[in-house]
Amino acid sequence: MYRLCAFLSLTLIASSAISQEKTAVTDQQSVKPGINDNFLDPNLDVQEWIERFEVESREVYLARKEILSRLQLKPGDRVADIGAGTGFFTLLMSAAIGDQGWAYAIDLSPKFVEHLSKQFHQRQVKNATTVLCDQDSICLPPNSVDLAFICDVYHHFEYPADTLASIHRSLDQDGRLVVIDFERIPGVSRDWLLGHVRAGKEVFMDEIQAAGFELIAERKIPGFKENYFLEFRKQR
Repeated sequence: MYRLCAFLSLTLIASSAISQEKTAVTDQQSVKPGINDNFLDPNLDVQEWIERFEVESREVYLARKEILSRLQLKPGDRVADIGAGTGFFTLLMSAAIGDQGWAYAIDLSPKFVEHLSKQFHQRQVKNATTVLCDQDSICLPPNSVDLAFICDVYHHFEYPADTLASIHRSLDQDGRLVVIDFERIPGVSRDWLLGHVRAGKEVFMDEIQAAGFELIAERKIPGFKENYFLEFRKQR
């Protein structure tokens, strides 16, 4: 266990360094500057976000068991919870994949990563680890996961093309990508969603498919009114 984590840490450091170098060379432009400022705040109150994220009035939390079922995880699967936040999906997935599987709780917020590390230790979760990612990379080695899961987080990607490229690299052959995000429909969606989410489902689908993913299906989740569930497969 120790050797695995030590190796992983070295690999992730190297991946992060490559990502930072690429950022400097390409001079990327953010598609939504400041969208992640709250999560990068060194004074972030994790408990406040637990009370926001882990509440039955939130669609994805209320439907968490149905969502987990639709992921069709198997014992031994390797999964990446991208934008893990408070980690309730990571914990559900780690239980589903068993001791032979591995779950990566990936987040760019140092406070969330610290919280998740403590949670895994306190709960004696042996098949999960945290990853502090970059703004433009999930910082995983190539071919290291079977499923990448992004729940209410894609609209927080400041550099979607590069982040998607890193996800594509991290997925093994025929790996899957699941994206759950908010519907953004002018005249229908709430004003908060219209201001917070930069684009609608069709735009996000086009970006993801342009990054080398094939749309498999849009899954219907009972109780979803403001969210949608899209499943993609990595193309060779």
